[in-house]
Amino acid sequence: MRPTAIAIVFLLVLVQAPAQSPTDQQAPPAAPVPPGEKAVSGILDVGYRWVGNVDGDFNTYRSVVNLGSGPKLFGADFSLRPAKPTVFDRLDFRLSNWGGDPYNTAWAKANKAGIYELTFDYSNLAYFNFLPSFANPQFSQGILLNQRSYDTTRRTSNFQLDLLPGKWISPYVGYTRNSGFGTGITDFVSFSNEYPVASRYRDHTDNYRAGVNFDFGSAYLTLEGGKTYFKDDQQVYTATRNPGNRTSTFLGQSLYLDNLQQNYGIRGESLYTRANASGNVGSWMSLYGQYLFSQPETTSHYEQVNEGQFYSLELFRFYSGQLDMLDGTAKLPHTLANGSVELRPIPRLRLTESISTDRLHNAAFAALTEQLFFAGGTANPTTTGSDRLVMNFNQHEFNAFFDATPRLTVRGGHRYVWGDSTVRAGSLNQAGPFESGELRRHVGLAGVNYRASQKWNLNLSYEGSAGDRTYFRTSLQDYHKARLQARYQPFTSFSFTANFDALANENPDPNSNYSFSNYLAGLSTMWMPGGGKRFSLLTEYTWSRLRSEIDYVEPFPPQRLISLYRENAHTATALGAVAIPLGGNHELKFSGGGHMFLSSGSRPASYYQPNLRLSAPIVKWAEWYFEYRWYGFSQPFYTVEGFRTHHYVTGFRFTM
Repeated sequence: MRPTAIAIVFLLVLVQAPAQSPTDQQAPPAAPVPPGEKAVSGILDVGYRWVGNVDGDFNTYRSVVNLGSGPKLFGADFSLRPAKPTVFDRLDFRLSNWGGDPYNTAWAKANKAGIYELTFDYSNLAYFNFLPSFANPQFSQGILLNQRSYDTTRRTSNFQLDLLPGKWISPYVGYTRNSGFGTGITDFVSFSNEYPVASRYRDHTDNYRAGVNFDFGSAYLTLEGGKTYFKDDQQVYTATRNPGNRTSTFLGQSLYLDNLQQNYGIRGESLYTRANASGNVGSWMSLYGQYLFSQPETTSHYEQVNEGQFYSLELFRFYSGQLDMLDGTAKLPHTLANGSVELRPIPRLRLTESISTDRLHNAAFAALTEQLFFAGGTANPTTTGSDRLVMNFNQHEFNAFFDATPRLTVRGGHRYVWGDSTVRAGSLNQAGPFESGELRRHVGLAGVNYRASQKWNLNLSYEGSAGDRTYFRTSLQDYHKARLQARYQPFTSFSFTANFDALANENPDPNSNYSFSNYLAGLSTMWMPGGGKRFSLLTEYTWSRLRSEIDYVEPFPPQRLISLYRENAHTATALGAVAIPLGGNHELKFSGGGHMFLSSGSRPASYYQPNLRLSAPIVKWAEWYFEYRWYGFSQPFYTVEGFRTHHYVTGFRFTM
């Protein structure tokens, strides 16, 4: 079915759908506190964590685990239902991992039946990445400086107020703020040398939106409009001599950086509109559609002052200082649309068709003023230019599902992906200022679902393609992807699951010679006699193998080399729990187990995390618990990045 046909049928559904009046949908008011429910209920989990001495590299520990000592609010989950509601009928809120942990969240919702629903979401992520061997060309010299490191925080807050929830028309307003800040290390790049220097980051995006939901019974429609504001600032700086990564002289002279101030700021805003719609035509057809249009506009300002000893490849001479000023603007109209239809013409046959398009066009202009300082004078080149990015991406997919027997379902389908793009050409391109690319891919789809009995079932899916054209050397080209999953449950308390995944991709172009393969096989069991009331055991094991190989060109001196990465890994998990009755409803609970990761290949590593936990009741509504964890990480080729540490946690869990 063509996209236009999908749209026409969907509009007919909207027109013919019986609109329900507010009176039709009104339900008798529910009691504020249903019988048997408490006005206040919830769980509070508080405690203290001790982190033992970290043996090994503390920066690697922070990059992998990053948990600290101190008092913690591990969790809180409460509901309040006042006996005589006024402002709200119900208030729910949840908190997790507060007290200095790297990831914490908050969530709250208040509502008054049929009048409003107010929701708030908050998350805070502390991201630290400083592996000494990563992005460090001086590692072999004993310098443990990650030249692409981050110590940043990312926060997201979201508010939404829905009016008249559950009615046939429900307007809403919302606000989202996403912000980040922190420090790190980055490279200042000059010809024939790079200098790791300190950097500072700060950005935020504000999104204001309003919309309305329509519920027509058999069809649903959402219309939304909004505006976003974006701000991003970064500083790169140093005031001490930095010899850079070069260990030898260049044309008999040493290159170095004495002072640097780099600042850039981006300001942007965008208006957008969005529409979502879905509906049913009886029991034989379902439709869905989405449309989004936005047009962000940005302005950029950049300035740079650096002093030291540098070399200009364009002028073939050394210079001692540089002053750059750049201003630019850009517009990016962006259209995204997709639609799908599901047909059920006969009881045993289901047909699905979907089409999507994603189109953007970026037009930009920038003016750069540059001044170079030499021993005997200055040079003042000024550059102005425009840039262009055009990308069109389209995808069409059709699938047919047929129930051959009550226990066997087979699937077959086809996916066609196509698109084109235009970007600024690289410096070595002689055909013009821009270059274009195309994307063409036909993909065959197949699957089988076999339900032999209530005790076991089997799922198999496959897709494969002999790609025609693609944008990037590492994109999917000639590939095969398969997944097999089997589940066996001989009795209610025990289940066994096995799965296998495979992906093989090739790009035979002589300029790429790229091959990638990834295989994964796993087994898992779950044993919960009596529903796990007294005993439970979970085990998982996964074996994986990854191999990547691609040609690349080393520019100085020019030569073709091969980048090869291999990894064979084993991952295992075992978790068990035992509950010992103490009389009444009290239980003494023991649990333990752990996780393990072992790999070999280009970068072998091992990671262990065993744990033990004991909890005991104090009174009916409170229990005490103690937990022990050990963390151990090592890499044979990079022994400096290993660490070991012990964690102890004790706390109380209160139930209301």
